[in-house]
Amino acid sequence: MDVDGFWNVVGAARAESSGSHGIAFAEALVDQLARLPQEEILAYQERFDEVHGAVYRWDVWAAAYLIGGGCSDDGFMDFRAGLIALGREWYELAAAHPDALAGHPAVIDAAARGDDYVIFDEDVNYAAGYAFERLTGDTDAFHEEWKCRRAGRDLDPALESDTGEDFDFDDDGEMHRRLPRLAALYLGAAAG
Repeated sequence: MDVDGFWNVVGAARAESSGSHGIAFAEALVDQLARLPQEEILAYQERFDEVHGAVYRWDVWAAAYLIGGGCSDDGFMDFRAGLIALGREWYELAAAHPDALAGHPAVIDAAARGDDYVIFDEDVNYAAGYAFERLTGDTDAFHEEWKCRRAGRDLDPALESDTGEDFDFDDDGEMHRRLPRLAALYLGAAAG
């Protein structure tokens, strides 16, 4: 599965979850993946790991920190999955300029309501495994196949990405400087 095929699967799940069905995105994604052959599910997971790892950066983590009112390692994993769930356009925009998330309607709404869990979507991380289980009836089949497929390769593409410059997420001035729009939404006006 190439990157366009990956985003087509995500787009189809977005369409299914935003339609009259009213199901969660992760559930719609599992539905989409379960329609594919097992080999394609594994190929999807490879693309997922690449796309997920590509936004393993300090500036994206800072955006997650602002939006989530803090963000642990596990939380950042869920945030990156949630960026994927937003679809290709928003993912690419956030990857290029994390501060652009300040313009996403769900982020604007969540900031106004004090909701600190917008974008974070843990279940998206496991959609391929759930789809594989649905096809095989075996809870371990995906992990066994994945282990064979990934034998001899680095298991974490995020470790290969350029994470950028580390900075203090608790320094409001630094957050206003690096992510001005998100900082204004979540921290208020910049001092001085």
